[in-house]
Amino acid sequence: MIRDDVKAAEVAAMKAGDRPRAAAARQILARIKDRDIELRPKGGAADDDAMVVELLQKMVKQRRESIAMYETGGRQELADAEAAEIAVIEEFLPAQLSDAELDLAIDAIVTESGAAGLAEMGRVMALVKARHGGQIDMARASAMVRARLAG
Repeated sequence: MIRDDVKAAEVAAMKAGDRPRAAAARQILARIKDRDIELRPKGGAADDDAMVVELLQKMVKQRRESIAMYETGGRQELADAEAAEIAVIEEFLPAQLSDAELDLAIDAIVTESGAAGLAEMGRVMALVKARHGGQIDMARASAMVRARLAG
């Protein structure tokens, strides 16, 4: 389980004296615990790894947005700290599909679903997320699906 990998990475970072890495692992574990508490009344997460992957992807997205703001504001040291956190978070994410692999997957899904225009983009994106959600950045997939369905 990814949760166990993060815990092990936190312990290893503390033993090695790697404070930034240990802090990033602690942040991940805190977010996982918060999510567990949110899901408690609903009976918990059906698939723990899927929940953790979704959470990690959101964390990466937030940090990328922060990097853009810090760089715009001239705070490169803060942008570098966020980039270091992204590197730690991405270690726990499944391998991402390349553009070529994603393009092939989208073509297969569009062909299979029979989608013919942008009006069916939601249905195609639902299939893309269900099959490859942990392996792709949904914003990147959305742009590729939009381009495929538009022309």
